Amino acid sequence: MCGEPEKGAEPPRLSRKALGDSGERIVAAHLARLGWRVLATRFRCAFGEIDVIAEEPAPEGRVLVFVEVKTRRGTAHGAPAEAVNARKQARIVAVAETYLARHRDEESDPACRFDVAEVFVGPDGLAQVRLLRAAFGAL
Repeated sequence: MCGEPEKGAEPPRLSRKALGDSGERIVAAHLARLGWRVLATRFRCAFGEIDVIAEEPAPEGRVLVFVEVKTRRGTAHGAPAEAVNARKQARIVAVAETYLARHRDEESDPACRFDVAEVFVGPDGLAQVRLLRAAFGAL
């Protein structure tokens, strides 16, 4: 039939940008389902961008989490988190410092953490999220 995909055909492949954007949306929704409060997505400044900024509920108070999202169709080029090298980490820390300076809470400074979220998109188009907590550095 015209306009319908063939049975057993793979879903259309997304461009790299569209795949990355999709991964960021998937992670933000995943964190919200976990009870986290998503504060910002794609926060940008002169130093770069942080994909997701969220608060994780914790017994000792709020934890502000800066999440770098890496989305892949497979592991042929290594695990997604491996792409978050020392240079990328330094840029993320600089962006996080800018975010904190702009959103300073006079009453308390929250505990901060840097996570990496790996999103694996299968040939069927379904995604699986793996959250690597405290993947690097600290503020």
